Amino acid sequence: MLVSPDLLKNKKILLGVTGSIAAYKALELVRLLSKAGAQVKVIMSEAAKKFVTPLSFEALTSNRVLDDINESWVTSHNHIKAGEWADLLVIAPATANTVAKLANAIADNMLLQTALAYPHLKIIAPSANTNMINNPITKGNLKMLSIANYEIVDTQTKELACKTVGDGAMAEPQEIFWHCAKALLKEEFWTDRRVIVTGGGTVEKIDEVRYISNFSSGKMASALATALYCKGADVNLISSKFDKDLPLELYTIDTQSSAEMLEYLKDSVRIAKKAKLSKATLMKEEQIHLIQKKPYLFMVAAVSDYVAAYPQDAKLKKEHLGDTWDLKLKQNIDILSEIDKTDIVTIGFKAEMDEENAAANALKMIEDKGVDAVCLNVLKNSSSFGTDTNEIEFILPNKREFIAKSDKLSVSFEILEHAKNI
Repeated sequence: MLVSPDLLKNKKILLGVTGSIAAYKALELVRLLSKAGAQVKVIMSEAAKKFVTPLSFEALTSNRVLDDINESWVTSHNHIKAGEWADLLVIAPATANTVAKLANAIADNMLLQTALAYPHLKIIAPSANTNMINNPITKGNLKMLSIANYEIVDTQTKELACKTVGDGAMAEPQEIFWHCAKALLKEEFWTDRRVIVTGGGTVEKIDEVRYISNFSSGKMASALATALYCKGADVNLISSKFDKDLPLELYTIDTQSSAEMLEYLKDSVRIAKKAKLSKATLMKEEQIHLIQKKPYLFMVAAVSDYVAAYPQDAKLKKEHLGDTWDLKLKQNIDILSEIDKTDIVTIGFKAEMDEENAAANALKMIEDKGVDAVCLNVLKNSSSFGTDTNEIEFILPNKREFIAKSDKLSVSFEILEHAKNI
C-alpha cells in the first residue's frame, strides 16, 4: 500500500534493538518509518551490535545511535533526554531476556534504563525460539508487560534461525509499522467506534467458469479501512479484493457476489448497531460515564447493476450456445436500499464519467438511497481504476467539499475528517 511521506510527519520514534537474529529487520522498520516522515533515533544493546552495526542505523536515520558506551550528560545523548524527545518507544526485536528484564524493572543496560524511564505507551515486538517464547515464564512476563503500558506485537510462525518451524519469529516490519502508526494517529472520535467498509467489484456468476464484474481494484476501500484502523476504529472490511500489506489486526471478510456481500453486510450492520460502549472520563466530575458511539458505513464497493438471469452450475459449452450468445441479464439487488440505515452514518461512493451531471447524480443518490453523504469520483475511462491516487468531492445535501488528488491513504484520512462532521 502506498504510504504518504507525510503520514508520520513530525512524529519522533525511539527504536530499541536487542540481540536477536531479527535485528536486521529493524533496518527495514527504520526505512518504513522514515519514509512515512517520522524522525527516528535508535538505542542498541551491546548484544544487538553483534548482528547489525550502529553505522547502518546511523546512515538510515542521520542520528547517532545511543548505546552503553557513548551516553553523555553534557548533551541530550542520554537515556532520560532520549525518552523525553520521543513520542513513541518501540523495541523490535525484543529477546526473551529483554522481555524478562522489562517485566521485572531491571535496568542494567542503556535500552532498559530508557524503557524504565519512559512513562508513555511502549510497543514491543518479541523474537525468540519457539520453546523460549512458549515458556510459561516468558508468557507470564509478556502478560505483565501488556498490563503495564506495553503493547505486544504478536510473534509469527515460520522457519526460525535454529532451522525449526514454529512460533517465535518477530512480526514483519510492515506490521510493526502499522502498530506504530495507530499508536501515533489514533483519536478519540474514531477509537473503538464500529465502522464497516465495503470494497471491490462484485463477481456475478454466469456459469462455473464465467462471471460478470468490473474494473474496481478494491484499493480505495483497503486504504479507507487502513486509515480507520490507524485512527483506532473497530473496522470490518467486506470486499472482493484487498490491497497488499493491510494491518493484520484489521478484520476482513472476503466476498464475491452481491448477494453474498449483502448477507455479510446485513449481519455486520446489525452487530454494529448493538450498544458499543466505551469509557470516557469527564474531568470536571472525575467520574466515568458510558458513551455509545454511533457506527459508520462506508459503501465503497462497486456492485454490478445487472446479473445473469439464469446462472448455471456447469460450464456452458460453446458448441451448444452457437455462433452468437444472447446472455439474458436482470437488474441486480440494490444493496444500499436493502440496508437499514437508521442509527448508522452511511456514506456512499459514486464513480461517474459524466462530469457535467456528476454532482447532480450524487445529490440524487443522497435523496434516493437515504445516505448521509457521497464521495464522488469522476473517472476519465477504465484506466482510472486500480491507480494508487484519487481525488474526491465529498458531497453533503447542502455542501460540496473538494479533496485534492493524492495517494489513496492520504485521501482516506481527508475523507474521515469530513465524515466526523456529519
